[in-house]
Amino acid sequence: MSTSQRGFTLLELLVSLSMLVVILVIMLGALRLAGRSVTAGERKMEEQERFRAVLSIMDAQIQSLLPLKEDTEKGKRFSFRGDGASLRFATSRSIRGGREGYVVVEYRIEEGSDGKAHLRVRESVPGIEGDVDTRLIEADRMWFEYFHRDAADEKGQWLDAMKDGTALPRQIRFLVASGGKERTELFPIRIQGRMSAVAGGTGP
Repeated sequence: MSTSQRGFTLLELLVSLSMLVVILVIMLGALRLAGRSVTAGERKMEEQERFRAVLSIMDAQIQSLLPLKEDTEKGKRFSFRGDGASLRFATSRSIRGGREGYVVVEYRIEEGSDGKAHLRVRESVPGIEGDVDTRLIEADRMWFEYFHRDAADEKGQWLDAMKDGTALPRQIRFLVASGGKERTELFPIRIQGRMSAVAGGTGP
């Protein structure tokens, strides 16, 4: 074999090896990308499942809401309190399940160190020490709104807060904004009660 032929063969070998290396790099990159996509997809599915589970818990507790009244300086008032960042009421449904009687549950939206909104829930049993505080979900933003309608009011209105304990809302709206998308969940309240007119609101 001539020197030129040997050189050409070596050149071909080097080119082939270079192409093989490039192909391997591309394949490894594709595998890493696919692995990240699978991991991200699994994480998103877990977050969605957790979100659905949290909504199910909230719905069960709100549907089991009790029109509990408590003594205040202004007389008897419902224990229900709500504003944009918190929701407190008495319910016969405990997160832990199997508990007899009722619990007072409080949902709170707090800003975390990561800048996101974190939804937490705390349950307490009147007369018993030892509250249970649990972190539920996180999102870019979360807030509550309350639909109130008097007997003489046909339209009603959405309120930013119902904190005076004089009435129960007819619906609670839970809004969640994350990743540029906004989701709204409505929880109707089947038990109604009213003591006096509720002032203030944001309009329908």
